[in-house]
Amino acid sequence: MNEISCFPSVIGRPYAITIFMILIITGMKVLSEKRMELSQTITSLSCSIRMEKGCQRFDFSQSIEDENRLFLLEEWDTQENLMTHLKSEHFKVLRGAMNLLKEPCESCRGEIRRWSQPESVRLDMETATS
Repeated sequence: MNEISCFPSVIGRPYAITIFMILIITGMKVLSEKRMELSQTITSLSCSIRMEKGCQRFDFSQSIEDENRLFLLEEWDTQENLMTHLKSEHFKVLRGAMNLLKEPCESCRGEIRRWSQPESVRLDMETATS
């Protein structure tokens, strides 16, 4: 089978690509009378935060079981860009808005490193196992 790949080869074989990202999920329980205020603050900041260097995702959502439970999902490309964000004015405003919470927010952070094989290798492996 002829291999056609846009990926460089090492000794005739394509090498894997590393994908790295930092994910942060923040859960918040807000006072019901302050939910709209917090939601508007986060919504107004979201476009600016998404424009920050290294921000791959900044999503805001509400639980379907509890309308006072809100979530932020952030994805950053490097630790350096995340640290710059944590020192930014946007983040200071966001942290200030956390005063509207009923209880302290819960954050979960994970770093993901995934090795991905070029498509031509996947196709060869699928053909070999068929």
